[in-house]
Amino acid sequence: MTRATRWLLWAAAGLIGVLLVLIVIIATFDWNRLRPWVEEKAGDALQRPVSIQGDLDVDWQWRSGWLPWPHISGHDIVVAHPEGFAGTGEHMARIDYLGLSVNPLPLLKRHVEIPRLEIGQSRVFLQRNQQEQTNWIYQRRKKDNDDKQGWTVDLQSIALKRVDLQVVDEMRKLDMTTRFNSLDTDEGGYGMDWESSGTYNETEVGGSGKVGGLLSLRDGSKPFPMQGEVSFGETRIAVEGSMSVPKGLASVDVRLKLAGSSLADLNALFGLALPGTPPFVTEGRLLGMLEGEEDRWRYEDFTGTVGDSDLRGTVEYRVGPERPLLVGELASDLLHFRDLGPLIGADTSRKDVPDRPKRDDDAERRAQPKGKVLPVARIGSETWELMDADVKFKGKRIVQNENLPLDDIEAHVLLKDRVLSFEPLNFGVAGGTLSNTIHIDGRGEVLQGEMVTEARGLKLKQLFPGAESMNASFGQLHGNAKLKGAGDSIASLLGSSSGNLSLALSRGTISRFLMEAAGLNVANVIFVKLFGDEQVMLECLVADFSVNNGVMKTRAFVLETEDAVVTMEGVISLKKETLDLDIKPQNKTLRIFTLRSPLYAKGTFKNPDVGVQAAPVAARAGAAIALGVVATPLAALVPLLNVGTGDEGECASVKGKKK
Repeated sequence: MTRATRWLLWAAAGLIGVLLVLIVIIATFDWNRLRPWVEEKAGDALQRPVSIQGDLDVDWQWRSGWLPWPHISGHDIVVAHPEGFAGTGEHMARIDYLGLSVNPLPLLKRHVEIPRLEIGQSRVFLQRNQQEQTNWIYQRRKKDNDDKQGWTVDLQSIALKRVDLQVVDEMRKLDMTTRFNSLDTDEGGYGMDWESSGTYNETEVGGSGKVGGLLSLRDGSKPFPMQGEVSFGETRIAVEGSMSVPKGLASVDVRLKLAGSSLADLNALFGLALPGTPPFVTEGRLLGMLEGEEDRWRYEDFTGTVGDSDLRGTVEYRVGPERPLLVGELASDLLHFRDLGPLIGADTSRKDVPDRPKRDDDAERRAQPKGKVLPVARIGSETWELMDADVKFKGKRIVQNENLPLDDIEAHVLLKDRVLSFEPLNFGVAGGTLSNTIHIDGRGEVLQGEMVTEARGLKLKQLFPGAESMNASFGQLHGNAKLKGAGDSIASLLGSSSGNLSLALSRGTISRFLMEAAGLNVANVIFVKLFGDEQVMLECLVADFSVNNGVMKTRAFVLETEDAVVTMEGVISLKKETLDLDIKPQNKTLRIFTLRSPLYAKGTFKNPDVGVQAAPVAARAGAAIALGVVATPLAALVPLLNVGTGDEGECASVKGKKK
């Protein structure tokens, strides 16, 4: 054996000995001595204090190749809140167990390859306090040349076992805890299941479902599957679909089902400004294009019901630089008026349906007083600042009740900078049209409303089903109204309104039956006082009112029948819901008709008082007695004769004056 050979053998033996010594040292080394160094490096990376209160250990595992892989594990790791954050939780995170294996060969190239990171029995606490401070924000750091050429990390998978994520937002009154567990199999691409519970705005929230692995969205090459159901009070949300991140642009494509007691319940969840409605159910395709400041969510080809009404269409929610914008087109084949009631503050609830559970905003709702007719419920404008809207709606048929079908409805709803407009809101009614343009300005402390309405060609025979059985002809109704007012309800808007109102009814038959069918209590009583229960052929009716601060004053009112002309003067208070009217009938021809004495209509809309004016009757009675004393009994009838004005056509003269 040569000297060189001996030297090589001794060198090899020495190297092996050193390696053995290193292996023994590493195997028996107390890794807890490195905790301060690890805590410092981890704290610097997380920008928060980190402490390892349990054991820090390294095990060696033979996986592949000729080098063992180190498996690093830590127990009871605590991550504190960032400096200066005043949180209610004791820590930002507490990790009972953390373990990872490292491929040793890439370390020679300053690259850390971690095939699997395991986190078990841990709790992460994310919070925003009343001062709008958050504990999850990290400060961006400028990279120097050393950092750019420094270490790189490749984390390939994460496994979670009983990891709880609690989110507390004191500003939004949110306290939600979600538990994640990794699945043993990846059937359907799902990597984890989750289960949530908590409260939002003092309402219980819960849910469960499955999602893909935490890191599956990293390269965007595969869709991230998601499936689950969430309950928010009475609202139920179910989704099933996927999310992807192609080239940094996230997209969502899921099947979405929604159900709840009112569409308004979605406002707090999604930042919308939807109105209060009866219970609803919808199902459709939700597409999301997440572009940061210009996200778009499209609820496509959805179908459903709101109350007893069907609903379908497509809506899109666009996040803009100022306010979000909701656009869409909706349609309905059969729309019930009672389902529209909450939109205008009217109580159109069904008496045959059990009352729904009490809602949080019920305390702010105003009960309709027993003596009031006009709706006093508030028109809630608090959410109008959340978004703008441009939504079109068409309904093939709208139904008020079984006896009063309306033909159709067309509406274009605009919400812009807290101004709600209907341009137009049109109804097909009884073979005619009822066209409306409505603006409600919610920018001030008090709502400012403006309404322009035109009624054309409403046929009485179609307006009151059942009248066909009468052996009579029926005319058409026309009208105009232009009103402005201020208030937070229909009653207050009308009670403060100013403008004008007019209507005309063409030749046709009227009767007590029609008055009752129309719900015109005051008109019904007046009709019976004037004409009794018989049918009367109406030549025409023309009415013209001025409206000032909620008080309607007659400028002209003429009702003409075949043998009489009835005029009316007085005021109607929309604010107080009271009447003060004088009704004066006259015969066109000379005939005995003792009932046609002047009438009065006073009282309230709910309880009107209609009667014969006492003074004219007393005067006529006194004259009759005097004549009866000095003349023949026949002469006593003379003061009771109504001398007619002739067949001059009073409605035509009023129309001519208005022109």
